Amino acid sequence: MKILVTGGMGFIGSAVIRYALRQGHSIVNLDGLTYAANPKTLASLENNQYYEFIKADICDENAVKSVFSKYRPNAVMHLAAESHVDRSIEAPGAFIQTNVIGTYNMLHYARAYWDSLKGENRQNFRFHHVSTDEVFGDLSQDESAFCETTPYDPSSPYSASKAASDHLVRAWGRTYGLPVVLSNCSNNYGPFQFPEKLIPVVILKALYKEEIPVYGTGENIRDWLYVDDHADALLTVLQKGKLNETYNIGAENECTNLKIVEKVCVIMDELCQPSKKSHKKLITFVEDRPGHDVRYALNVNKIYDDLGWRACTQFDKGLEKTINWYLNNKDWWAPLIQKEEITNRRGLISTIL
Repeated sequence: MKILVTGGMGFIGSAVIRYALRQGHSIVNLDGLTYAANPKTLASLENNQYYEFIKADICDENAVKSVFSKYRPNAVMHLAAESHVDRSIEAPGAFIQTNVIGTYNMLHYARAYWDSLKGENRQNFRFHHVSTDEVFGDLSQDESAFCETTPYDPSSPYSASKAASDHLVRAWGRTYGLPVVLSNCSNNYGPFQFPEKLIPVVILKALYKEEIPVYGTGENIRDWLYVDDHADALLTVLQKGKLNETYNIGAENECTNLKIVEKVCVIMDELCQPSKKSHKKLITFVEDRPGHDVRYALNVNKIYDDLGWRACTQFDKGLEKTINWYLNNKDWWAPLIQKEEITNRRGLISTIL
């Protein structure tokens, strides 16, 4: 297939592109290169004849229309989104613009393009919208995991904007017949993740012997999914998923934030300073984030029963692989930190360099 990927310079999008190319597909990558995108992420593909990069914002109607007209994809994988909860609390407007208006633009021009197709091209076209488990809201520690039919109850501007985009996609499928599939994933981790998210923050804080801030008591629970497993699942949903259906994608690796931080510290102890003071001594607890959900967990029976997919990366191995990648790829993340001067008034992230 020729697949149009939005947000392909991002963490998950770039993993999808690398995976799809290995599977023999060709890729058109539409990305606006916002702060979290790094062209170095896919620099190895510059001379790949099956890969094309277009720098454009999904909110730019003319650009989106032009990409459909010029490249005529067989499918869309829509991953472009503002995704960091802390930033959504500080500046929600960007999240509404990209996640809601941008998704509308993609749907509007995908529909117009799909209407122009004939025969098998029209029949086989797919629009895959990639979303998050955060749209479902909050779980207590003893509640059953979210399933695909759990009512939405978003807590943050980020999750509310993603919930809105999910509803738009379903409406375009039901009202206009656009052939859509959706997926909601748990927390991703792995190489190439922008250093504002929990695991890379902890790695780099430990590396530079800075305090490692943990929100509240650190008892918030998340399910952790290795990004390459997620990429595999997304291609599976695109190719095998039933139209107008939603699939939860998770790894059933529930863990408290504090436990995650401690795991990273233990591995950093082994890799960076054996027999010396543990990195755990750097852990410090800071004021909790407003509206901080207690727990997310996904029931993944549907994607396994219907599509035969299950995550295969064992968490501790994936975490060690991720830490090693950051230790060996300073040339990728150091310029991002210097450029952005990552700061947060609640103390989760501060300038590392």
